[in-house]
Amino acid sequence: MTAQLGALPLRHVLTLPTMGSAVRLARRTTETVLLEWGIPRQHPSIDPALLILSELVTNSVRHAAELSESVTVVYAAGPDTFAFAVHDRHPHLPALHSVETLGAGGGLATVMELTLSLGGTAVVRPDADGRGKSVWVTLPL
Repeated sequence: MTAQLGALPLRHVLTLPTMGSAVRLARRTTETVLLEWGIPRQHPSIDPALLILSELVTNSVRHAAELSESVTVVYAAGPDTFAFAVHDRHPHLPALHSVETLGAGGGLATVMELTLSLGGTAVVRPDADGRGKSVWVTLPL
């Protein structure tokens, strides 16, 4: 997997209002972007990536809408890597734990289980001003 996200040559940014329809639109956009980039829909990482993305956008809609009028998805890819971030302007930094460390299967636990099962990584990055964050997920292709 490519180590540096900045080195990934393919980029796309999508910003949507923080409302329920954002989940569906982010999923559709992901499928379109991957197709445009020549990443086959049948690739084993794609269905889990769509589920992870849906969970992260749903979390922004449910928990950040009060403070964040939009949610932004940043997509990046290279020859062996697909990465995406879900950004909102809510200051809470969620803890990313697996089912084993939480003891129960919550949404973010599912995100971590899928990410780790594919050999990927997930990280929460706070905005410089501390008033928002991005959850970055990187998956091998």
